[in-house]
Amino acid sequence: MLIPDFITVTLGLAVFLGGGMLNKRFGLLRRLNIPEAVSGGLLASLFLMGVYLVLDVEIVFELEARDFFLVMFFAGIGLNARLGDLISGGRPLMILLALTLLTILSQNLIGGAGAAIFGYPAQAGVLFGSAALIGGHGTAIAWAPEVAAATGLSAAQELGVAVATLGLVLAAVIGGPIAGYLIQRDALAPDRPDQGPIAGLAAPNGAPPQIIAPDGVMRSLLYLNFAIILGYAGWEGLETLGVKLPLFVPCLVAGIFIANLRALLFPAAPAVARTPSLALISEVSLGIFLAMSLMSLQLWTIADLGPAILAVMLGQTLFTVLFVLLVLFPLLGGGYRAAVLAAGFGGFALGATPTAIANMTAVTKRYGPSPIAFVVLPLVSAFFVDIANAIVIQTIVNF
Repeated sequence: MLIPDFITVTLGLAVFLGGGMLNKRFGLLRRLNIPEAVSGGLLASLFLMGVYLVLDVEIVFELEARDFFLVMFFAGIGLNARLGDLISGGRPLMILLALTLLTILSQNLIGGAGAAIFGYPAQAGVLFGSAALIGGHGTAIAWAPEVAAATGLSAAQELGVAVATLGLVLAAVIGGPIAGYLIQRDALAPDRPDQGPIAGLAAPNGAPPQIIAPDGVMRSLLYLNFAIILGYAGWEGLETLGVKLPLFVPCLVAGIFIANLRALLFPAAPAVARTPSLALISEVSLGIFLAMSLMSLQLWTIADLGPAILAVMLGQTLFTVLFVLLVLFPLLGGGYRAAVLAAGFGGFALGATPTAIANMTAVTKRYGPSPIAFVVLPLVSAFFVDIANAIVIQTIVNF
């Protein structure tokens, strides 16, 4: 059964609101910093799996509108970025680049070992590893034919999609608890709690509610549209040059350019960056995108692969948690920003950039802002990972 795009968006709104109700009802979800969209999206996907198993009805969603919300969110991240943040983010950016490469290699070692143990060809380890995890569904689908041609594994695409699906679920639930544990263990707090929200309006420490005016919302939407138009033009230009990037990347960069140009040329103009209006739009956009993504997961594909995928993913999850706690957090300085990035990296390593950002949003809504984290992690995941991952995967598949 195919659900049309408009109804999919409508259901995404309902799932997002349902997740918020779940989080209000169950304190454990709030204490673990589970995003509302994750709570609602996973419950919806479990319900749809039950429909499939009991009634043998496969519900498929049209998802074209979903990506608009992702682009809107990342354009907002760009508008929130100040030049000082970009300069301050240089060191953590380089550290994250190196740690991401190490994670790609480690995931494929674990995936290769799991493939050998369960009787899969060695090259199929990339589908148990970085092709499906750091790479996500798109990378897994793109590389599945290469793996199938090299190994004769006819179910390569099904394997990659199943690993990516379970990885996304795990990514959505481990990031928040990791950050919460680190923040509470070390009594961490934001370095500059007055910096304003990136996404999410919940103010920590009982601060007064923030006021949102209609003109502020309209101004934010106008600047977001400017950033998306400029980003889309840049994306088309890159396409003609043979450079392939997700659309949200040029929109993120366009937002950074517009925000800092506005601050330079019109310093007295009404602010857009880190205002409650832009934070609200950003949170809603990301929430709808993630709710639609999670509710559309076909969880029954995981069950078809049985113990192999569960055992390998247990190993990948344990590695990610230990790596974040013992390596990434100390190397990033062990402060509040490092804890927020730990939540993001936990989501990004097993899932996707939007999941990472949702994890960080849930953490900062509860404990306070960390603007540099929201700039650094998308830049790493967007510009670096696809190139590094492709080189590693190609090397393994051709070995």
